[in-house]
Amino acid sequence: MARENLSAFEAVNRYFGEAAEILDLDDDMRAILTTTYREISVQVPVRLDDGGLVVAQGYRVQHNGARGPYKGGIRYHPSANLDEVRGLASLMTWKTALVDIPFGGAKGGIAIDPSTLSQHELERMTRRFMNGIAHVVGIYRDIPAPDMNTNAQTMAWMMDAFSAREGYSPAIVTGKPLAVGGAPGRESATGRGVIDVLEAHAARSGFSLDGLRVAIQGFGNVGSWAAVEAARRGCHVVAVSDQWGGVRRESGLDVQRVVDAVRGGGKVSEVEGAHDDITNEELLAGECDVLIPAALDEQLHSENADAVQARVVVEAANYPTTPGGDKVLGDNGIVVVPDVLANAGGVIGSYFEWAQNIQQFQWKEARFNEELADKLHVAYAATASYAEAHGCTLRQAAFAIGIDRVATASRLRGYV
Repeated sequence: MARENLSAFEAVNRYFGEAAEILDLDDDMRAILTTTYREISVQVPVRLDDGGLVVAQGYRVQHNGARGPYKGGIRYHPSANLDEVRGLASLMTWKTALVDIPFGGAKGGIAIDPSTLSQHELERMTRRFMNGIAHVVGIYRDIPAPDMNTNAQTMAWMMDAFSAREGYSPAIVTGKPLAVGGAPGRESATGRGVIDVLEAHAARSGFSLDGLRVAIQGFGNVGSWAAVEAARRGCHVVAVSDQWGGVRRESGLDVQRVVDAVRGGGKVSEVEGAHDDITNEELLAGECDVLIPAALDEQLHSENADAVQARVVVEAANYPTTPGGDKVLGDNGIVVVPDVLANAGGVIGSYFEWAQNIQQFQWKEARFNEELADKLHVAYAATASYAEAHGCTLRQAAFAIGIDRVATASRLRGYV
């Protein structure tokens, strides 16, 4: 759903424009960096178990590869479309540059509701999609990863489909099961990284995580791991939700109980225990110190951002805040830690997995988590220092750092 009359790609490019002004970026470079290198739309016919046929549309957008192979997730969602994927691909470009890993930006998706498909149907669809894009992906060309409604099993199918054509290629995707080349720590990397960034922000801002009241919208892979890490580091997770609703407890929820219930196939609202049932809108507007949107895009916008009571918003989802919502939050003195920084743990973890696959050497999880936190702390410090030096927001600073690095690589490679 588009709000404020902006498509997803237009909204991301508006954020780009604010940072480009700070950098005084020339028009030629703006033209290169606000357009995509390659866009693919493929037909994905799926033979159903009952003999019927569903024809879905799949997409892969490669935004910019000046700093390395294209990198970005694959999502399965009914609302997936070319413009949304464009916007998310460009976010990946700035994200990988901001955290200084040797990748560019890409994204992909299939416009389908995966909950309506059986496991066998999902496998057939995934393999067909990979076959449709195999000519533009590769270990040093474009490396997919999981995103919304995809997981380690999805990546294993994609890896196998590509390997059937090119030979055993574990580095073609990241976020795989450990048994086929996955990295210990990758599954939790995005959610853990969100709390690593929050920890860095708290230390710089002079407050403690101990007793900090945190509300998390979205309880999939990212939201659930963020909740676990937040609780482990002393936060009180006072509210969580999924697409069906949420729960709140002022003294803090039993996070592990919620995690166990949801990973067992239940809903957040079905968890037993002392708490109040809430809607997603009530979660966003509820009292807390830190709000973590970890669900769909465009959840905070000009129509509801004024109700946010948190002091800090940490964007675990991709593009959860529209430009209009971002302005309202800023005007209300709420600090927004942007998605390109806050959820970058996932792509950093993917980089670690990719490098290990190429070397055929596996790290211990402790090393993975330590290096993840180090890269995120360095990126946060650089972003915060840039924001202070230029009198801008953290989002503008994060975009500016990423854009400057991509522009430098583009010039050196002779793009303009």
